[in-house]
Amino acid sequence: MCTGAEKIQDAELEVMQVLWSSPQPVPLAEIRRVLADKCSWEDSTVKTLLRRLCEKGAVELERRGMYRAVITQAEYSRWSARHLIGKVFEGSAKKLVASLLSDGQLTEVDIAELSAMLHGEEPK
Repeated sequence: MCTGAEKIQDAELEVMQVLWSSPQPVPLAEIRRVLADKCSWEDSTVKTLLRRLCEKGAVELERRGMYRAVITQAEYSRWSARHLIGKVFEGSAKKLVASLLSDGQLTEVDIAELSAMLHGEEPK
């Protein structure tokens, strides 16, 4: 379990996306600019979301006005997938895949790559 991941809300995830897009700490001004363009959020909203993420341990204020994600996008994705499987598919990854197959969400290429992974092969 990655610390703080279970508590990240949708609006906070928008902030995380900005932080994940940069390998370096991101200045508050840049976070504000991106989110103002994308979400039309006021500066106070961005500051509140950053404060909450820091309190949850998902984000760290490195130095004045510079923020970085503590939780990686891969960690959050793994946690989200496990959470979704547990909550929606009764803990069964097989039910998730069956749902994707039945809805036509997976292409033949996707299925071939998944099959290769299941057999310990490198996907093409």
